[in-house]
Amino acid sequence: MLTAFTAGLLLITISELGDKTFCIAMLLATRHPRRLVFIGVVTALAAMTILSVLLGQAIAFLPQLYIWYAEIALFIGFGLKLLYDAYQMPAYAACEEMAEAKQTIEQARFGAMQLHPNVAIVGQAFLLTFVAEWGDRTQFATMALAASKNPAGVALGAILGHAICTAIAVLGGRLVAGRISERVLTALGGVLFIIFGIVAAVQGQ
Repeated sequence: MLTAFTAGLLLITISELGDKTFCIAMLLATRHPRRLVFIGVVTALAAMTILSVLLGQAIAFLPQLYIWYAEIALFIGFGLKLLYDAYQMPAYAACEEMAEAKQTIEQARFGAMQLHPNVAIVGQAFLLTFVAEWGDRTQFATMALAASKNPAGVALGAILGHAICTAIAVLGGRLVAGRISERVLTALGGVLFIIFGIVAAVQGQ
């Protein structure tokens, strides 16, 4: 379980820094109380993580050989894609997800809903984050980990990783974004995915 917990924690913490959901949390925290944004974002990410783990457990019923090949291909494929993206970025690229996150927030319409202001803020953070995270590479990576490792450990590690990234985003996201190169984070994420793919290949032999 400890191995699965560590894998989920590392995968999410490194991959989600500077991601679209990170930018959404950061922007919402400049407009609304940070604790409400944190609650909404983390709840959405926890729900997505649990859903991904359940899907991973469903995939686990497939033949183990297919799961093994798919896991290796998924991690190495994502890793190579991230390394290529990092190579294409300027040395000090700003958060490219920021413009998309701003557009997503501006297009959301919660003002007409007859809800308590605090509930509306939490609901906005939850829905924006859940939709943005759906189909993200970390969702598929979480599914792959849950299919081959202890699901409880993967879920706990991934949720903690999401909580750490969200806390960074709402407390000091702009400061972090200005000091850490997105190119470096993307490259680190790519290396981590490839390492997971190699580990999966070795363990499955």
